[in-house]
Amino acid sequence: MDMTLLWVVALGAGVAGFVQGLAGFGFGLAAMAFWSWSLAPTLAVPLVVFGSLVGQLLGMRSLRRGFELRRSLPFLAGGVLGIPAGVWLLHYVEPAMFKLGVGLVLVVYCPAMLMAARLPRLAAGGRGADAAVGWLGGAMSGFGGLPGPAPTLWCTLRGWPKDSQRAVFQSFNLLMHAVTLAAYFASGLVTREALRLFLVVAPAMLAPTLAGVWLYDRCSDAAFRRVVLGLLAASGAVLVAGGLKSG
Repeated sequence: MDMTLLWVVALGAGVAGFVQGLAGFGFGLAAMAFWSWSLAPTLAVPLVVFGSLVGQLLGMRSLRRGFELRRSLPFLAGGVLGIPAGVWLLHYVEPAMFKLGVGLVLVVYCPAMLMAARLPRLAAGGRGADAAVGWLGGAMSGFGGLPGPAPTLWCTLRGWPKDSQRAVFQSFNLLMHAVTLAAYFASGLVTREALRLFLVVAPAMLAPTLAGVWLYDRCSDAAFRRVVLGLLAASGAVLVAGGLKSG
C-alpha cells in the first residue's frame, strides 16, 4: 500500500480525532479535509463512520458525566426510526441539493448565533420535539451520513449545560454510526482495503482524541458553545462546497 496514502490517512485521523474529542462530533468534517483529495468516496465514507464510532467510544468518559437516559431516549428512538426514511429518500432526492440546503442553513444560522450576545432558548415541544429532531438526524444519517447537525444545534438552543448537551448528541451519534457501520458491513461496502485502513485510523486517532477530551474538561459552557457553533458553521461551508461541486 502507498506510504503517502497511509500518512494522509493517519494525519487526517489524528486531526479529526482531536476535533471529536474536544467537541463530541466533527470527525468527518475534519477528516474529509484531508481524505477527500486522496481517497475515493466509497473508501472515505466507511473510514469516516468507523473513525467517528471509535472517537465516540474513546470519549465515553465525558458522556457519563451528563448522561440521562430520560433526556436522550427521545432522540435515540426518533433517530432509529428516521434512518429508513433517509434511505428511502435516496431514491427521490438529489444528494448534492440536500447537502447544499443543509449547508446553507448552517452557514447562515450558526455565525448569527455566534455573534448573538445571548442565544434564544427553545423550551417548547418537550420530548416530542426532541424525538422529531432525533428523527430528522436519523433521516439525515440514512440519506447523507450526517446525523450530527440537527441534534447538536437543537441541544445548543435548548440551553442545557455543556455536559448534558454533549451526552445527548454524543450518545445519538454513537448509535447512528454503529447502525450505519453495521449496514455497511452487511451491504459489502466495507472492503478489504477499508479494513486495512481501519488499522491505521484507530491507533492514529487514539492520543489526539484523548487530548481533545482532556481539553474539553477545561472548557467553560460559553467556550464550548463557541466551539460547537463554529464547527457547525465550518461543516455547513464544506457541505455547500460539496453540493456546488457535485451539482
